[in-house]
Amino acid sequence: MRLKVGHLSTLYHTSALMLARAESLCSSYENIEWQLFGTGPAIIEALGNKELDIGYVGLPPAIIGIANGVRIKCVAGGHIEGTVMASHKDADDHSRHSDPLDVLSQFNIIGVPGNGSIHDLILRDAIDSTGSPAKVVNFRWSDNLLEAFIKKEVDAVIGTPALAQSIIKFAGGKIVIPPELLWPYNPSYGILVREEIMVEQIEDIIEFLKCHKSASELLRTEMGPVSRDISSYIKIVDKDFVMEALKISPHYCIAITDEYIDCSMRLAARLKDLGYIERDVERAEIFDLSLVNKIHPEPDHYRI
Repeated sequence: MRLKVGHLSTLYHTSALMLARAESLCSSYENIEWQLFGTGPAIIEALGNKELDIGYVGLPPAIIGIANGVRIKCVAGGHIEGTVMASHKDADDHSRHSDPLDVLSQFNIIGVPGNGSIHDLILRDAIDSTGSPAKVVNFRWSDNLLEAFIKKEVDAVIGTPALAQSIIKFAGGKIVIPPELLWPYNPSYGILVREEIMVEQIEDIIEFLKCHKSASELLRTEMGPVSRDISSYIKIVDKDFVMEALKISPHYCIAITDEYIDCSMRLAARLKDLGYIERDVERAEIFDLSLVNKIHPEPDHYRI
């Protein structure tokens, strides 16, 4: 059976490289059916409807899905600290404030990907903790945020490193809060799998995770060639754009560490505090480390 994999248009996810180097990177590439989505919550909905088997998703939308009965497990990590804030070149940035979140006070409208995405949660947590009056506008497709910023429909954006690089390159903007200062060690995405296929398609999942690991290693060690291949595949931005986006938060690994889990559980608590979910979600409901600990037994590479 073919694995139906949902992914985002996110340059630092291994999906981008696995698609760009399908035949050379994945021996089982013919067994993978890729489907592009606009946001993580949309992938969770598709997993819940059994339209997908695997999804590249931030942990908050996954936790929201689990709290609402979607039977999925996070079986591997992928990246940490993938949320960054960008605005126009004259905006105050974190360097002018003792508390980086004080940057929020200058903005009236902030654009962010879909409600329940990790970027959305991190932004709303920051607004809640600082009392900022900024209005949050969610975008169903993350790619529309650049256009909204150029048209001055939003004062700032918060999202992926690729979005920040788009603001820098195409709108003359800059990063105002870097990813490590928004929510340290936040699990920007993991690999989520429908529980019921973890028996019947276990070998397919293992092969997929091996490809995921190989791609993650290449993102760390061969950023130049990787940037070239990804840009050639997507045909929208050049190699230099991809390289700069990958360098904004170069923390690539598939391990699920204690820190990755602890941060996920803090995110889960904030999801409940802010009204996204109505119940506590336990660690055992979210994670299954049985496969990743066999495929990636060595120490993690997130901070290398």
